[in-house]
Amino acid sequence: MKDLKFEQKRSLSRLEAADQLTALAAALREGGDAELDLGPGTLSLRIPDDLRSELEVEIGEGEIELELEFKWPTAGRKSVPAKTGRSATSTSRSKGAKRP
Repeated sequence: MKDLKFEQKRSLSRLEAADQLTALAAALREGGDAELDLGPGTLSLRIPDDLRSELEVEIGEGEIELELEFKWPTAGRKSVPAKTGRSATSTSRSKGAKRP
């Protein structure tokens, strides 16, 4: 069971998608406590210095899907090895941000 899951699906312009990625990049660069403006609300996360990442690209059924996933342990929990297979977060479709 997840401690928290936030998911957002919506259509974006290319520039809006770039703005979301820029905000995420700034939060990752800054580290520590970060706040991401996600349209109707703000998501607050604590981002450590070390992360695991997964990049997945799928082409089929007339569309391209690009998924970028970052994972890190929550405070007081041991790190879990990165899983293989399909991830649940998609930036290309702006499904949202996910907190472990």
